[in-house]
Amino acid sequence: MSDMDARPAETLCEPAPGPGPVAELYPAREVPLGGVRGVYVERVLPQRDLPTVGAWCFLDHFGSPTVTNTGAPPDIDPHPHIGLQTVTWPFDGRIRHRDSVGSDVRIEPGQLNLMTSGRGIAHSEYVVPGAPAGHGLQLWIALPGDHAGIDPHFEQHRELPVVEAPGLRATVLIGSLAGATSPAIAYTPLVGADMRMEPGADITVPVDPRFEHAILVIDGEVAVAGAELAPGPLLYLGTGRDELPLTSANGAHFALIGGEPFGEELVMWWNFVARSHEEIVRARNDWENRDVERFADIAGHPPEQRIPAPPLPGLHLKPRQRRIGTARD
Repeated sequence: MSDMDARPAETLCEPAPGPGPVAELYPAREVPLGGVRGVYVERVLPQRDLPTVGAWCFLDHFGSPTVTNTGAPPDIDPHPHIGLQTVTWPFDGRIRHRDSVGSDVRIEPGQLNLMTSGRGIAHSEYVVPGAPAGHGLQLWIALPGDHAGIDPHFEQHRELPVVEAPGLRATVLIGSLAGATSPAIAYTPLVGADMRMEPGADITVPVDPRFEHAILVIDGEVAVAGAELAPGPLLYLGTGRDELPLTSANGAHFALIGGEPFGEELVMWWNFVARSHEEIVRARNDWENRDVERFADIAGHPPEQRIPAPPLPGLHLKPRQRRIGTARD
């Protein structure tokens, strides 16, 4: 999944210090998926007042039962990325991923799929014929400045560490949680985990107090540090916590993301994460001019299938600055 807004605004994401422990809800918004008529996803990141959580800068819940869906397959033709890693974590369904570094793989439940765009990559995502359209999460991680121009590459991890405790099973997708570390390559200190709680579970999970954290519920309900959370909004928890008390009366499935506050200014536009408007312009021009040195062709896709870049915005960037909230535990 990607940001296929036909008229994306260029957004300046300014760094902000960790706010300390907070409990703030950020609503999901329904946005169209690519050029697929009648297919939508729930997007909870970025938000105007919360552009990043650590280096996490994008979070879509696709296949949610609460969003508009006409039954059309959420296929996305070749399109580019720079300056980020895409994390695809499906709960069901099967997706064929192809990219400009030669990857041609099936994305299946229980597998972490991590694409590092670096200086530039193109990819496509099609539902495998006969498979359901799918349900899962798509996330982006902003690459730090010293790695933003690295060579693109793709990883698929079928064996991931699991943290188990009475009433809890947590799969660590990337980074580290409670002493378990994912084999996926991360370029900033962060964590991403798929958490499942049994009915009646009451547990405390240790977390890194340097990190800011957020939780998105997929199914069920969970109380996080006293805040009740159901599917839909993102719960932002701030920094300064060394543990997360979790309880669930009827069971819950949710995602935990976190990381050290990202201390770099970012410019986000379409499928690009950069440091300046000029960098965005160069990347767009390279894509439109079919610069195969940067965005090589994808095997199996004729050139006319490439998604054209939207018109460029002006130089008036829309700032997104983290609001230091007043809602406290």
